[in-house]
Amino acid sequence: MTQNTIGNILEVRNLTKKFGNFVAVDQVTFDIQKGEIFGFLGPNGAGKSTTIRMLTTLLRPTSGKATLLNYDIVNQSDKVRKHIGLVAEKIILYDRLTARENLEFFGNLFHLPQTDIKERTRKWIARLDMENWVNAQVGTFSTGMKQRINIARALLTEPDILFLDEPTLGLDPQTTHLIRQFIRELNEQGVTILLTTHDMLEAEELSNRIAIIDHGKIVAQDTAENLKKIVSEKDHPTLEDVFLQITGTQIRDTGNERMTPTHGHRFGFRKTSRVR
Repeated sequence: MTQNTIGNILEVRNLTKKFGNFVAVDQVTFDIQKGEIFGFLGPNGAGKSTTIRMLTTLLRPTSGKATLLNYDIVNQSDKVRKHIGLVAEKIILYDRLTARENLEFFGNLFHLPQTDIKERTRKWIARLDMENWVNAQVGTFSTGMKQRINIARALLTEPDILFLDEPTLGLDPQTTHLIRQFIRELNEQGVTILLTTHDMLEAEELSNRIAIIDHGKIVAQDTAENLKKIVSEKDHPTLEDVFLQITGTQIRDTGNERMTPTHGHRFGFRKTSRVR
């Protein structure tokens, strides 16, 4: 991909999160440049989603620092929230409301003017090919349809940076293709994106640079092409080869033994979820 960057939009320095004696994120440091797609990869339980929760002000760091557009994520969280959109690993929608009603609800939650809510709802619904379903209850939708409305919800604020936590997980090939193409188009229009995914091909095709996190630590960070140089025993290594060489082949089964509470916030939901 071509990369159009002007400085850093996000700077993360020694970011750490502990839950009791367990260190979920351990002194993580990286930058995201304005206008790039930054792939953030790791096995289950590596700390990806916990890092995203901190960067999107949903979880307070134990130590370290991060700034988004020079706003501190802890001390200036209200200002940070005005510039971000989040598509979390769980779909944040109300099944009994229609697609339009969901977007109107969240638009009001974000304190957007009614004219902006109507205009942006119309725009994102059209861009995500959901015009025929805008007045149908979300509870009747397939997973892929729900995810498209979920993405529209995250874009209502017209964010400078969009956090996408496994946006194509469990979707059919057609919807996956549509969302990947949509991510490219958003990025070409200037939206910076942090993307987590377990699909190595997706990460390689979309990302300008990639960081791999394991056991809470950043263990590699570079372009996909440079990361492939780590695998010297293969003539044409893939990003999956890199990932497995760095993180190992042992399956990372995670149960519910580590539960992290999150508090109510601007995205309009409250939940308890596993450390990831």
